Amino acid sequence: MKTIIAAYSGVLRGTGSDILSALQDLFWLLKSKAEKQLQIISVLQWVLTFLIMGIACTLILMYILCTDCWAIAALYLAWLVFDWNTPKKGGRRSQWVRNWAIWRYFRDYFPIRLVKTHNLLTTRNYIFGYHPHGIMGLGAFCNFSTEATGVSQKFPGIRPYLATLAGNFRMPILRDYLMSGGICPVNRDSIDYILSKNGSGNAIIIVVGGAAESLNCTPGKNSVTLKNRKGFVKLALRHGADLVPVYSFGENEVYKQVIFEEGSWGRWVQKKFQKHIGFAPCIFHGRGLFSSTTWGLLPYSKPITTVVGEPITIPKISNPSQKDVDFYHSIYVDSLIKLFDKYKSKFGLPETEVLEVN
Repeated sequence: MKTIIAAYSGVLRGTGSDILSALQDLFWLLKSKAEKQLQIISVLQWVLTFLIMGIACTLILMYILCTDCWAIAALYLAWLVFDWNTPKKGGRRSQWVRNWAIWRYFRDYFPIRLVKTHNLLTTRNYIFGYHPHGIMGLGAFCNFSTEATGVSQKFPGIRPYLATLAGNFRMPILRDYLMSGGICPVNRDSIDYILSKNGSGNAIIIVVGGAAESLNCTPGKNSVTLKNRKGFVKLALRHGADLVPVYSFGENEVYKQVIFEEGSWGRWVQKKFQKHIGFAPCIFHGRGLFSSTTWGLLPYSKPITTVVGEPITIPKISNPSQKDVDFYHSIYVDSLIKLFDKYKSKFGLPETEVLEVN
């Protein structure tokens, strides 16, 4: 604000070219401030969507059923029953929604960047393993559920499907919003359909570490939950879908979290939630809405760079043995570590940094 006042004072005092220069400075200052506010709004709406939209829309729908406008809610519920299985059949993506300008402001807030290292064949299907989860998987959402970072231009002919908790698709309105971005349930029915009945050129993005990994994410720590996560490899073998390791540098930097030690009451509660509901409640904070020095729900403005690695060719084995799964899982883990080591120094990490695989 002081800078804007100083520029405005320059307009009042100067003449000729000085006035023109001061006006230009004032214009760019105002434009920059407006863009920053739009960036904050774009990120805030997604954070609120992630945290409360499903529950809020359910409660609103129940309330409308008790009012004179009950017919509107009844019509939507009838549509919901009719449309119930759509998420399991590839969903209903909207290029219009994926190209909303709000996602570009979302991208620029951090900023978020997508790095391509190899071409992907449109004659193949793929399973991307995304690491790490972070608190909200912000890099995964921005890169693969919107066109803000140009995923369709970088990988022409490839249709990305970000997989998330199936429970989200039981929530009214939220399910439609998620599907419009190409988001699908992370369950066998959905993945089988996309990889076997939707042609080729499909890429399912699975955040492999899931809720368990989110419990350990904290700034300065690069660790993934992967040693015993082999279901995605088995799915790849059953469908002959190539595996692609993806690492998102900076994903863990945007929120601070209270980490409960193993055996503590806090970790016990988190694991119970994870087991029975599918997600683990985290105690975390970012920056405040009006100040970066206060606590709030907004993530910190830290760069997130998502690097898509080299695809691993996977044969089609209808009934893969545990030996097959273990073999390709080990290849995948090695590829992920090599990807991390190759790019870590380019994105702010020391050469001595080691990726911790749990």
